[in-house]
Amino acid sequence: MQTLVRNSLAALLIASVAPATLPAMAQEAPRMHYGEIPEGAYSVVAQVRAKPGKEDMLRAATLPLIDLVRGDPKNLIYFLQEDRAKPGHFIFYEVFASQADFDAHNAMPYVKDWFAKLPELADGGVEVMRMAVLGKPKK
Repeated sequence: MQTLVRNSLAALLIASVAPATLPAMAQEAPRMHYGEIPEGAYSVVAQVRAKPGKEDMLRAATLPLIDLVRGDPKNLIYFLQEDRAKPGHFIFYEVFASQADFDAHNAMPYVKDWFAKLPELADGGVEVMRMAVLGKPKK
């Protein structure tokens, strides 16, 4: 019984302290829930591969896009991922409410600047798949 009480008190103590010690990003609530994605949302999955020896340079040029795109009020979801087995192979997952919003995103100066760096850094440019979001939860 004493062990159970001691373990319960320890668990309560850890639970009360843990949220304050988590990084700010871990505590941040998700920006978009599945049910909030509008009908007809425009999704893009894209990939870009670094030229051999340019992996670090492409990563450095690409990482700032995370905050810039997520800061765009027309962007609903944005993930940048890198292949663990093939450093320098990046996958983008983006959702916008409409194609017009995506097109406006691509016209932003920071996006144009990033694309301008690709001939030097990327092997073959960006491969883009324009997707439709399926399976929207019923209300």
